[in-house]
Amino acid sequence: MAFTLSSSPHDHVPLNTATLMRRVCYCLIPGILVQWWFFGWGSLVQIALAVTTAYAAEALVLALRKRRFAPLRDNSALLTALLIGIAVPPLAPWWLVVIGTAFAIIVAKQLYGGLGQNLFNPAMVAYVLLLVSFPLPMTSWLPPLALQTYPPGLLDSLSAIFTGFTLDGFAPHQLRELADGTTMATPLDTLKTGFTQGHTSGEILAGPAFGGMAGVGWQWVNLAYLAGGLALLRLRLISWPIPVAMLGTLFLLGLVGFMVSPDGSIGPMMHLFSGATMLGAFFIATDPVSASTTFRGRLVYGALIGLLIYLIRTFGGYPDAVAFAVLLANMTVPMIDSLTKPKTYGEAR
Repeated sequence: MAFTLSSSPHDHVPLNTATLMRRVCYCLIPGILVQWWFFGWGSLVQIALAVTTAYAAEALVLALRKRRFAPLRDNSALLTALLIGIAVPPLAPWWLVVIGTAFAIIVAKQLYGGLGQNLFNPAMVAYVLLLVSFPLPMTSWLPPLALQTYPPGLLDSLSAIFTGFTLDGFAPHQLRELADGTTMATPLDTLKTGFTQGHTSGEILAGPAFGGMAGVGWQWVNLAYLAGGLALLRLRLISWPIPVAMLGTLFLLGLVGFMVSPDGSIGPMMHLFSGATMLGAFFIATDPVSASTTFRGRLVYGALIGLLIYLIRTFGGYPDAVAFAVLLANMTVPMIDSLTKPKTYGEAR
């Protein structure tokens, strides 16, 4: 029986990278299916485009760097592509998701040295790039299919994505019109616009986009990503401090803000179950490469993201704010880790 010597740290890792990434992708499936149910085939088409682009871009960079193609099998490119495909509006033009995914893989990931070397979450870097560069198509989300006058099918979605028009000649902006002729944005965007026009939250929430906790369709999408996030916790693929600190901080700030100004602020449930809140809490903020690594640091990191989301949604110009909050928090990770690292055994306190 051989006796093997190895250097510290002696950490037992039951899963390799490919298996871990694949299981995270599995946990995204409930949210993707619910998103498809409420917003149509466009979301699946965008995901397919993102996955194809991600693997092509990664293969190209590996070939240029004269490296083996083994990293293609670690499923990290697949996870990045899924997150970008989810975040892009269903009928956005095809080149939008291609540009974003290629930038995420080539610049935000590979130029930093590949998996494990990136300072920022690649999917969020791509999303912010697209949002700043192409704000109109990136904010042109369709209303849920049940509220649409002309809900597109698979062929209509393919035609709109690749040509700009459905088979019947409708442009994506025409599909955003509701049965009463009004044009709908996302619930968070609708609230932001309504507040700037002097409407109260009660008046805005009486619109057709809202119902239940946080808006037709969006609340169920967030519940599905919450279910996937709980599965991540159950499988011990992520730890609880970041999502709990982020969601808890966002809920408390939303509650205080609503108590102070109920007619001019978003309620806590709207904060939690609209936009990309649950997706961000469990699948984006918990990225092991760009997040804090200490226990106390993860609590601070998650709370900081929750605080930034609330501040940007309340006082900034971007209604969702998850991507900006995560990237800003990524910048603070070295300092957070240095201030929260545990004492070495035997070190004077």
